[in-house]
Amino acid sequence: MAGASGGRSLEETPTWAVAVVCFVLVLISIIIEHIIHLIAKWLKKKHKRALYEALEKIKSELMLLGFISLLLTVGQSPISNICISKSLGATWHPCSKEEETESNNNKAEEETDSETGGRKLLSMLSDSGGSFRRILASGSSTDKCAERDKVSFVSKDGIHQLHIFIFVLAVFHVLYCVLTLALGRAKMRRWKHWETETRTAEYQFSHDPERFRFARDTSFGRRHLSFWTKTPALMWIVCFFRQFVRSVPKVDYLTLRHGFIMAHLAPQSHQKFDFQKYIKRSLEEDFKVVVGISPPIWFFAVIFLLFNTHGWKSYLWLPFIPLVIILLVGTKLQVIITKMALRIIERGEVVKGVPVVQPGDDLFWFNRPSLLLYLINFVLFQNAFQLAFFAWAWYEFGLRSCFHRHVEDIVIRISMG
Repeated sequence: MAGASGGRSLEETPTWAVAVVCFVLVLISIIIEHIIHLIAKWLKKKHKRALYEALEKIKSELMLLGFISLLLTVGQSPISNICISKSLGATWHPCSKEEETESNNNKAEEETDSETGGRKLLSMLSDSGGSFRRILASGSSTDKCAERDKVSFVSKDGIHQLHIFIFVLAVFHVLYCVLTLALGRAKMRRWKHWETETRTAEYQFSHDPERFRFARDTSFGRRHLSFWTKTPALMWIVCFFRQFVRSVPKVDYLTLRHGFIMAHLAPQSHQKFDFQKYIKRSLEEDFKVVVGISPPIWFFAVIFLLFNTHGWKSYLWLPFIPLVIILLVGTKLQVIITKMALRIIERGEVVKGVPVVQPGDDLFWFNRPSLLLYLINFVLFQNAFQLAFFAWAWYEFGLRSCFHRHVEDIVIRISMG
């Protein structure tokens, strides 16, 4: 069967060309698989169990995306042969009718420019016999939906463009997760200095476990116990701005470290325990979660595609949803630390040694700490989705297509991502 666009089928294609294409594709696949195998081997050698599981999850996600692409390939003809009425096919377009008309006119001009060359090619092939007749029959095949005065549910060109978008989305999602892990580890490098400081004599003297102090006079108390903590609304406002400036200061790190040791380890482990290393392992465990794409996140991605239509001005509000969510998560984490400080006051005005914080599930939304991690996972995927959509639209339709007709649309998508 000849190609859908009137090109040569494999019957008229040199076998060496087919072999070269297959060889290149297989070679690239083997190289990528070998690189992933080397990374997995290195992670096992370094005893990075969480990162190894994250790598396996990335492989499964890539396999899922590949399976979706395979389904699109197999279902290309059946999907394109589904016919709907023209009135229904004219609804919810990403471009306005004026932009569609302008785009069609540009395509018509390009076809007109190449018509002369096409006629010359036609005359050259007119003497080539049966091979030409097969190509001509393929190129002149009529649209089944057009014969019924209808349009395709999704055209074959549209399915091909969707193929490319899935590939771009997979690349951006993996890069986004890896970049987030790298930035998190880079931020924690400064904590290594604080961890080393806990082994010095100066630290032991300033944090004497037998010393009694007012809770408000401690460094942790002076940071979190003030007049603004008495009003919930004011506390949320202060915590909102705190996430932008030193979201994890030294006093919070040392206090949370002390509270963790008192809750889970023996007091003698205070100097030996490396809390920064424990947090790094916890980050790797969390990375194993956020790198995955759950069914609800896929559902929201489809919703984002649905509302990316002309008239909804989605470029003015859609990219801001992940921003609002991540700001709420950052504020909530600051509020949790502040509430742990308030619990110290509730237990007594005077503390012995370093204030001991007591976290609990009741400090989180719906008593579910995992909800914050899920929201971070959602934001990571949606930001990768926004940037992937921008890169795909740029590649397929140009920078100033109807997807990004406005300059503010380009600025918002890139800056929010």
